Parts: sequence; structure tokens; C-alpha cells
Amino acid sequence: MSKSTNKIPPGVSTLTPYLIIKGVAEAIEFYKKAFGAEEMNRMAMPDGRIMHAALKFGESTLFLSDEFPEYDCGLSPASLKSAHATMHLFVEDVDKVYKQAIEAGAKGLQEPELMFWGDRYGRVVDPFGQPWSLATHMEDLTPEEMKERMMKGCPPAQEAAKV
Repeated sequence: MSKSTNKIPPGVSTLTPYLIIKGVAEAIEFYKKAFGAEEMNRMAMPDGRIMHAALKFGESTLFLSDEFPEYDCGLSPASLKSAHATMHLFVEDVDKVYKQAIEAGAKGLQEPELMFWGDRYGRVVDPFGQPWSLATHMEDLTPEEMKERMMKGCPPAQEAAKV
């Protein structure tokens, strides 16, 4: 077996999200169906729980594992009854992926709409309690253009800007 000379493994970015999901085997299948993820690998423990899995989302990698409370490795959104982060996924067609996610079992939080920053954007929460924001970039805007659009279409932002 040859030893790696790369300090960062091939196909993995410098910052790689790592989700702990209760029922990660089911989550992997959901992510494939809902978001078109490709499974790169998985390592199961003798008891069937997955200690590590890797999925490819376009050019990005996501690491996942089941909960292992006996090793104090963190808990899933389902066990915590809350998520500590949202996964943001850029896709070619946000409306299509939003619909796919709902059909696969996600709960819609915000249907896709064009946002002031130039993305068509929507939000779902997967069946495992993990929130996802989905976006298709539609326009390249300057910070000034974004601020102007935000002020025109978002009255609470107008009040905040006055403070």
C-alpha cells in the first residue's frame, strides 16, 4: 500500500462539513434521491451504525456518521430537537430540486423565489431534522445593487438601516 503525499485527500476540500445524523443510512438514500448526491464510501460498525460516510454533491463533499453518544461525538438534529447549522446547496434548477426534496420526504420551509441578492432561493428541512437552503444563482450584483434591492423589498431591513 502506498502512502499518501497529499496533505488533503484528493476530491475533498479544505473545509468539509461533517453531519451527525440519527439513521444516517436512510439519510444517505434521501440525499441521493432528493439532491442527486453520489455515495463515495461508507464504513459500518459491527452493530450496523455507520461510523463514516462520504457523499459528493457536485464539486463538494459531505461527511456523515450515525450518532455515537458513548464516544461523546455529538448528537444529531433529531436528538437535539434543533440543528446548529444549515447546509446551503447551489443547484442548476432550484425549483426542480426543491420539488424533488419535497417528494423524497423533506418539509418545505420556503418555496423558491428570486431574492434581492440575485439567487432564486428556497429552504427545506430533511426528514432527519437537518435544514437545507437551496439556490440557483441568477444575477451577479454589486453590494450596492443588493442593498438597494433589499431596502426596496424588505421593510424590516429599512427600519434596521435607520438605527
